[in-house]
Amino acid sequence: MNREQAERVGIQVLGWLAGHDDMLTQFLGMTGIAADDLRVRAHEPEFLGFVLDFLLSDDAMVLAFCENANMSTEAPMRARGALPGGDVPNWT
Repeated sequence: MNREQAERVGIQVLGWLAGHDDMLTQFLGMTGIAADDLRVRAHEPEFLGFVLDFLLSDDAMVLAFCENANMSTEAPMRARGALPGGDVPNWT
């Protein structure tokens, strides 16, 4: 997955979170960002990495998002790897 595709996945996740008040509130609380700043920050690859990190922290969220987006469950992890900070070495 290239960076542009990864950014699109991150934006999709952010849009999905925006439709789920409880998850969005949790995300905003964890990041400390104000809801009004989401649109501005949505164009920052680093911020989209945070969005994907939040999604990937909960398997149930990943499954729900992927089902809603008609996307493979591996896609969010691949997207995270293509964004800044996602190049964590694989130790296995």
